[in-house]
Amino acid sequence: MEISEVTRAIAAAISVAASLDLPADDAILLHNSNRLALRLTPCDVLARVSPMEHKGAQLEIDLTQRFTEAGCPVGALEPRAEPLVYTRDGFEVTLWTYYEPVTPSPVEYAKALELLHVGMRKADVPSPRFTDRITEAQEVVANPDLSPELPDVDRVFLSGRLRSLREAIEDRGTVEQLLHGEPHPGNLLGTKNGPLFIDLETCCRGPVEFDLAHVPEAVCEHYPNVDQELLDDCRHLVLAMVAAWRWETGDQFPNGRRFRAEFLRALHEGPPWPTLDTMNKRLNGLENPPKVT
Repeated sequence: MEISEVTRAIAAAISVAASLDLPADDAILLHNSNRLALRLTPCDVLARVSPMEHKGAQLEIDLTQRFTEAGCPVGALEPRAEPLVYTRDGFEVTLWTYYEPVTPSPVEYAKALELLHVGMRKADVPSPRFTDRITEAQEVVANPDLSPELPDVDRVFLSGRLRSLREAIEDRGTVEQLLHGEPHPGNLLGTKNGPLFIDLETCCRGPVEFDLAHVPEAVCEHYPNVDQELLDDCRHLVLAMVAAWRWETGDQFPNGRRFRAEFLRALHEGPPWPTLDTMNKRLNGLENPPKVT
């Protein structure tokens, strides 16, 4: 979410909490992407805030309840409030249990993802296929009205990558199941009771390697029976999809211009394909980032 919207989003979350008699005098920003994650204090509630056009909040509540029943390690809704989507000033606000953060080990992260996949196999939840996500990215790239700043040479490049990777992954005929869709560290809560996943409205059906393509390399090393070649293709695909989405008009991802340039650079440089956390560390200056031109 752009900085200009953050202040209004925080005010909306505080207003919702106050209307429910949950004392909230302040908010600590925990995560900012296409939505905000806020710790409201002193009531200690996790508020998730997104623009109303995002329209994923009710789905996430519904899926959380279904996956909780299936024994999946997912974040819990705030028990002091009704499990509803609250609207304020053009934003959707949902309230969740706040957990004191604990950094999970790669082993714990991998085990939690495995348990999530096991539970999801028990849940009868209609969902799109992972290829629908590819189609969305392809539409952004193909339509100059959706991505007017994308240079023509890169439009051709990204279009070709998305098409060839889709074909390569589908041609493998790998067993597919219900997935989280984006189980990266930004959608994981480390708690004293173990890691818990959030942001469930991205769930889709596909090979488990599609989920693994979103997590750190060290986590993949502890997940059983990984098809490494398929994982490499999925990592490549995720880089291409993220690059495409950053070029979309109205993209709310912070520093989206910088991200889209660096993701394209990584795709042009070729394998080994960096993981999403590696890209985020580079772009946030935790490693030596390449010069942005």
